[in-house]
Amino acid sequence: MNTIDIGNKKEAESAGKAKLSKSLIAGILMLSIFVSVIFGTLFGFMAGGASNLLFLSVAEKLGKVFPGLSEKKMQIEKQSLIEEDSAVIRAVENSSPAVISIIVTKDMPKLRNLFENPFGFDFRFFSNPFGNAPGQGDQQTEKQKIGGGSGFFASSGGMIVTNRHVVEDTQADYTVVTNDGKEYTAQVLARDPVRDIAVIKIEGNNFPVLKLGDSDALRVGQTVIAIGNSLGEFSNTVSKGIISGLKRNVTAGSSFGQTEQLSNIIQTDAAINPGNSGGPLLDIGGNVIGVNVAMAQGAENIGFALPINQVKKVIEQVESKGEISIPFLGVRYVIIDNAIKEQNNLPFDYGVLVIRGERMTDLAVVPDSPADKAGIIENDIILEIGGNKITQDSQLGDLIAKYNVGDTVTLKVWHKGETKEVKVTLDERK
Repeated sequence: MNTIDIGNKKEAESAGKAKLSKSLIAGILMLSIFVSVIFGTLFGFMAGGASNLLFLSVAEKLGKVFPGLSEKKMQIEKQSLIEEDSAVIRAVENSSPAVISIIVTKDMPKLRNLFENPFGFDFRFFSNPFGNAPGQGDQQTEKQKIGGGSGFFASSGGMIVTNRHVVEDTQADYTVVTNDGKEYTAQVLARDPVRDIAVIKIEGNNFPVLKLGDSDALRVGQTVIAIGNSLGEFSNTVSKGIISGLKRNVTAGSSFGQTEQLSNIIQTDAAINPGNSGGPLLDIGGNVIGVNVAMAQGAENIGFALPINQVKKVIEQVESKGEISIPFLGVRYVIIDNAIKEQNNLPFDYGVLVIRGERMTDLAVVPDSPADKAGIIENDIILEIGGNKITQDSQLGDLIAKYNVGDTVTLKVWHKGETKEVKVTLDERK
């Protein structure tokens, strides 16, 4: 009996130890999983830099171990979407009153029917074969709508920013329609000869004004909102997207065959349609970070906007002087890249090569211009201005535009095989 009792006691002790061992192993395994999840997610959070990623990732992984956490993750994701939607709605509601529509009208020939006879002939025409057809000689005109665009208030006194191409026609009349449906006759204060920007004004006071943001702080992927008069018919149309690219250089063309070079502009997938031109591109806080200017034809969700930092100086000049003053260097050039360097055996892969145009009158250096006075000649390479390298992303025109008329700047120039510095005093573009 005693032997049997001792054996049973040993067996019980062994079973207890085995059970404890299994529980310990299971506990260690669960702890290992939990620690792995925590540290794996922590490193992911440190790399990604998103404040909510840590908890969401933990919830996702631990949801498999603790199913109740997956519901918490869904609630957080839903709350994030609600917060973003609320921010967009708030930005649109606060900004829309300051966005306007522009109607372009012009006196156009009034079309008249030359053949008034129900059989298709006007016998009066044949009675005088050398006379004027009916309606000719006293051609009548009528005011017709020929275009439309968008803009936004830059001052409470009625100053409005839009695109130059919206108000390009000096013979046309421009009417501003505010968000509440009121119409005002607009006067064009200034058209920027370099950038696609213009400033117009209506009479009145206490207009709502949009806050200007900082386009230099933009990042690819951030949310943006476009507001404008889409197709010239649907005022204050809102579209949302992201910034798809920065510092794009494109050639924009109008329906009239005009083209212009746009440099260092913003690319977005927010829908920008005809009529949106001149309207604001906003960040999610409702700050203007760009002026909608163009869309890519033959493609979807590719629109462009002028960075607001390029426009701020224009607004300041018009407010203080009533005009836009553009500094002028006076050279014709081509931007140097690796291909041009190799083709022309040049010593640099950056800067601009001063060259003449295709016509005899397209001189490389404008006579009596600042560049001419500084001794710059054809085939010189301008490498830097004010210590800044001239590249595809930092072009000569954009660097000069940062200065004012009358400023003296230092250029680094490669001249006849030697690099030298020359001082240039910028004149005003005529």
